[in-house]
Amino acid sequence: MKLIVGSDFHGNEVMIKRFAAEAVKENAEAMLICGDLTNFGSLKEAARLLSILSETGVPVLFVPGNCDPPSLLEANLEGVKLLHGEATTYGELSFIGIGGSPPTPFHTPFELSEEEIIAELERAAENITDYRRLILISHSPPHRTQLDRTMLHLHVGSLSIRRFIEENEPLLVFCGHIHEAKGEDKIKSTIIVNPGPAKDGDYVLALVKKNNISIKFRYLYD
Repeated sequence: MKLIVGSDFHGNEVMIKRFAAEAVKENAEAMLICGDLTNFGSLKEAARLLSILSETGVPVLFVPGNCDPPSLLEANLEGVKLLHGEATTYGELSFIGIGGSPPTPFHTPFELSEEEIIAELERAAENITDYRRLILISHSPPHRTQLDRTMLHLHVGSLSIRRFIEENEPLLVFCGHIHEAKGEDKIKSTIIVNPGPAKDGDYVLALVKKNNISIKFRYLYD
């Protein structure tokens, strides 16, 4: 399955349109959006940006970020699947999601306690039987990896997401949130990827064939 993955657009409509065009050009089978479509924007803005993606006809799987409005959890948009606390299946792969972030010093719109995060993850995964065919879409990275380290060298990822990964070992995790922590890491057998901020043009193409996984970091050019 060919996946195009973006996170942290922060309201950059130019990059949203480039990302949508790239999904079509690459014949992606699904778009995975790891949150922060808006930069403290409204539900109306978030819905409009998601519609740009869904108009391509490529299925959109997404979670809101901590800078998105919590009201986005109630939105019902054609061609868009909200995965916060939910699961879905495409072909041989299952997907679950967790949006928002653990509490930050900035009191952003969509923050969750670690207890709320693990509860949503467990709810989403309650019918998952094969975790080696599971992809987790998260806004926050798991705690203490290369992908949750800030410029001040602090690890600010989610303890609950790390616990879920350690206990279940899903195939892949895509996350965002920490712009400067673009890259790839592993927890046990699970590959974890932060594509970098799409507002600056960063995204990832992922090809998943059985247990063969290819991750390519790419850039949205003019």
